[in-house]
Amino acid sequence: MSQQTATHSNDNPFESMMSRFDEAARIIGLDEGSYNVLKSPQKAVIVSIPVTMDNGTVQVFEGFRVVHNANLGPSKGGIRYSMDVNLDEVKALAAWMTWKCAVVGIPYGGGKGGIKCDPRKLSKGELERLTRAYTDLMVDVFGPDKDIPAPDMGTGQQEMAWIMDEYSKLVGYSSPAVVTGKPLVLGGSLGRVEATGRGVMVSTRSALSKLGISPIGCTCAVQGFGNVGSISAKLLQMQGMKVLAISDVTGGYYDANGIDVEAAIKYRDQNNGTLEGFKAQKITNEELLELDVTVLVPAAMENQITADNADKIKAKLIVEGANGPTVAAADTILNKKGVMVVPDILANAGGVTVSYFEWVQNRLGYFWTEERVYRRADRVMKTAFEAVYAASQKYNVSLRIAAYIVSIAKVAEVEKLRGKFGL
Repeated sequence: MSQQTATHSNDNPFESMMSRFDEAARIIGLDEGSYNVLKSPQKAVIVSIPVTMDNGTVQVFEGFRVVHNANLGPSKGGIRYSMDVNLDEVKALAAWMTWKCAVVGIPYGGGKGGIKCDPRKLSKGELERLTRAYTDLMVDVFGPDKDIPAPDMGTGQQEMAWIMDEYSKLVGYSSPAVVTGKPLVLGGSLGRVEATGRGVMVSTRSALSKLGISPIGCTCAVQGFGNVGSISAKLLQMQGMKVLAISDVTGGYYDANGIDVEAAIKYRDQNNGTLEGFKAQKITNEELLELDVTVLVPAAMENQITADNADKIKAKLIVEGANGPTVAAADTILNKKGVMVVPDILANAGGVTVSYFEWVQNRLGYFWTEERVYRRADRVMKTAFEAVYAASQKYNVSLRIAAYIVSIAKVAEVEKLRGKFGL
């Protein structure tokens, strides 16, 4: 079919996602009608947000919210504050959320939002006014049964608290379920902070078992030392793995005897949030990716593993903690080398799984223990991994394409059952 033979560039995140979507759609024989519906977002909203700055001037910011698909349930996805935010990126991230929710079997569609701004250059008052104004403009988009935001790059618990408060004022009643990633005292869930990193750990264990490798004494390198990277590293070390290298924006840090991850987290927290000066051999982020380790966890930015460096990667297993760390052109090289890759839409779905649990607890008005959250999230991640692995064996494809096959088939089936082709 003509749409499915289109060439896609790797620089554009939406096109990179679409190249994987195309391959999975071709393998399962997705009909042209379903293909055309699923490749396009259902809704893209662009708003201009006027904000009175602390100096009295008015600055206008550009804001986005994309609902890619809302057929499995309300759309779900984060809001990022970054100067790099643009419509193509938000569309790609919203589509990723659709596939991510479908692959782990939670009743959500995919959404994503963003504001083009540098949050580090805004005062707390300016951030609050920006967040509330964005919520005002999105009041018809957001809703606990329609579209549920969450934190992302440049946002956190405080921004979610402001959104929840502003939305509650606008609708006239308290609505904690309109956002997830809230502070505990406002209806957040225990286990949410660790959720994504824990999902990476569970995915790593599941993949190693398929490769017949014990985690005990297994070596690993983790790129990125924010929430996902640091917690992944800590939990992998607790499983008996030796973490040889970690990194952040200041570069990589290597120790052949293994890094004490707890000590590194403590150092980072006492050092303005960076690893600068941490006692270990300094290496580059590029060198970290090419280390001779069993497991590589890219948990930093997108487009880290490319056609230029994929053939230099020595890890047997890559578990993607970040969204989009591997460009589409690198997939073929890694597949030929026999590297198993647990893709982002599966590996880092622990975060959205516990976001779903937060939403469920808000709806129930009853909160679970941390142990119950962990137990249920681990079960979701293990079940999802087994389904994706089974699809990879059935179709003789990589875990990445298998994850897309599982999710696309599910969303397409729901689309047809609901009969929503312009009737």
